[in-house]
Amino acid sequence: MTHSASADRELRAYVRHLNRRRFLTVAGAASAIAFATNLPDTSRAVTPLPGAAIRTQPFTLGVASGDPLPGSVVLWTRLAPDPYQPDSGLPDRPVPVRWEIARDAGFRRRVGSGVATAHPEFHHSVHVEPDGLEPATTYYYRFHTGGWTSPVGRTRTAPGPDADPARLRFGVVSCQRYDQGHYTAYRHLAEEDLDAVLHVGDYLYEYPVKSTGGARGYPAGTLPAHFDRETTTLTDYRLRYSLYRRDADLRAAHAAHPWIVTWDDHETDNNYAGGIPEKPEENLPPAEFLLRRAAAYRAYWENMPLRAPQRPDGPDLRLYRRLRYGRLAQLDVLDTRQYRDDQANGDGWKLPTPESEDPARTMLGATQERWLLDGWRESRAVWNLVPQQVVFARRRNRVAGPWPLSMDAWDGYPAARARVLRGAREAGVPNLVFLTGDVHVHYAFDVPHDPAGPAGPDNGVAAVELVTTSVSSGGDGARRPANWQTLMDANPHLRFYDGRRGYLLVTLDARRLRADFRTVDQVTAPGAGISTAASFVCEAGAPGLRPA
Repeated sequence: MTHSASADRELRAYVRHLNRRRFLTVAGAASAIAFATNLPDTSRAVTPLPGAAIRTQPFTLGVASGDPLPGSVVLWTRLAPDPYQPDSGLPDRPVPVRWEIARDAGFRRRVGSGVATAHPEFHHSVHVEPDGLEPATTYYYRFHTGGWTSPVGRTRTAPGPDADPARLRFGVVSCQRYDQGHYTAYRHLAEEDLDAVLHVGDYLYEYPVKSTGGARGYPAGTLPAHFDRETTTLTDYRLRYSLYRRDADLRAAHAAHPWIVTWDDHETDNNYAGGIPEKPEENLPPAEFLLRRAAAYRAYWENMPLRAPQRPDGPDLRLYRRLRYGRLAQLDVLDTRQYRDDQANGDGWKLPTPESEDPARTMLGATQERWLLDGWRESRAVWNLVPQQVVFARRRNRVAGPWPLSMDAWDGYPAARARVLRGAREAGVPNLVFLTGDVHVHYAFDVPHDPAGPAGPDNGVAAVELVTTSVSSGGDGARRPANWQTLMDANPHLRFYDGRRGYLLVTLDARRLRADFRTVDQVTAPGAGISTAASFVCEAGAPGLRPA
């Protein structure tokens, strides 16, 4: 039996035990799942598998780095000689992996090295956090086991806390459904000059993938049959990450830049809210969904360049965190899925009701919301960036009222949005920028002080929101989708709307922010070129977007 299958069976046995004992509460389930989740057993003497015993290239999923600090960055890889098998082609034994980091791609100026253990309990993933690095410096890294050497990755540390960088540039990406298109955008992103990539959710999708890879059009039988089912178990999620990370363009983007990641819904279950699945009407016991969430969160951590504090505890993982880039930028990375109240009015686009307007409703949970507002009060940055998942600005989908609103976005949590904007105003945050994904289109919004109020000088701009389109989700898309004119007319604060695939570039200096909306013409066939559909700037101290 593979280790993944053993872990799945152990978790499910615990849930059945809880059902029999009638301890089936959400809190009890969470505790039990945390207890039952396999961690490396240091009390058991297990002979490591020597790298020389691995007969096939184990670095098939590439390398990655992430969460840069001034003196440190996370380095990641996962050993997978046979990535489409549940055990990745490795026995249930730890494997020693050597790592090294240098100032040059030839590794003549090496600044750090060591040995990490790829534990089977973590699907033979490796997370290394070298320290003592220089701020705002480019480094190169790689891994070795036996006679095998990984591809070389390039990364970059953050500036020091008192530094005043002349410029920063971030790529913003989201929504990369494998079976709806090629990852052409990532090949172009790998060639950009960036300090980091911000991934704001939907790294993978839980839906079945046929052997032909959907829009990718592989010959029948190319992909194993076990991908053709929805992900619900730890084995399912682990295999899905293997599928996605086998994409050469995605591997190139990971190897080229450090990534700062957060999830949205599809890494677990479409439109889930906290401990509530997408379809609560199916009467799934609370422990069963937390079991699924525990599996999804564990596989996410195993496959992302995240630090040790982000390692999951059963069905919980603290993903919100703060990174600083000197005095120029503060990044407050949010999690709008794990702590939110359930969507009001049955989800979807619905007219507001007392349920959705309830002042007690939360998108972030009380603890994360307080953390965000406290961080703004302490910020010394020129720009305060908020990488997060769902559209923050008000969106109306018809010109005349009454206006349905998206119950899954911040429109379905207006009291929570008002608290966030009020907190920013009270903290004196001068340059607030929300960086968003989810909706598979490029948007540029001015965010009024009162998103529900009328447009005009009495309801000025409190922030801007830059929404990146998808990498592949939704297929090729169109420059002007069918509802383009309606949305532009119904939302005077919407400055730009484009429905093609691509990514967003955000460039900062002390005077202004520039947003470049990059697009590819198609993803249903590989090899498309990249172009800039539109560019906007926002001046420091004067919130609001204008064409560049």
